[in-house]
Amino acid sequence: MKVLGIYGSPRKGGNTDQLLDRALEGATQAGAEVSKVYVRDLKMEGCRECGGCDKTGRCVVQDDMQKIYPLLQEAGVIVLSSPIFFYGLSSQAKALIDRCQALWSKRMLEKKGEARKRYDSGKGYLIAVGATKGKNLFEGVKLVAKYFCDALDMTFEGGLFYREMESRKDAVERPEALQEAFEFGKKIAEQ
Repeated sequence: MKVLGIYGSPRKGGNTDQLLDRALEGATQAGAEVSKVYVRDLKMEGCRECGGCDKTGRCVVQDDMQKIYPLLQEAGVIVLSSPIFFYGLSSQAKALIDRCQALWSKRMLEKKGEARKRYDSGKGYLIAVGATKGKNLFEGVKLVAKYFCDALDMTFEGGLFYREMESRKDAVERPEALQEAFEFGKKIAEQ
């Protein structure tokens, strides 16, 4: 099983990094082959909406995303992590997702009719952390994650969502959350 962890935070070593690290440790312990992408380190631009991928399913923009597309397509499980910014994903994570328009186009070119209702490439998950207690804090990011997975021909299976985490030490001070992430990683690799 190939598991891809996508680190969507602009802050190195923050709460979402720590939680995703633990989840990937759990997946590794369960026998998964793990790859990691740190979106903050990518040299990439946002989607141009140029239509270049409409007929081929391939993005015409030549930047670091060209190295990421194969990882996205080879993974059987993808775990995206992101802090919440104004009830949404980080801009870095959202830019990566927007660039998956090419993979959505590829899916539409390769699958017709009823086949589009099937998800054949695996499962996607989200780890999100927000500073507030807002009732709807994660509603927007869950919807974006669902359609990110749709573009990748994957089902969205939910994930882990933590409120009231803002400073770098918050995850460390909640060892139960780190343990939950570890068990979560084991579980998704074993399915």
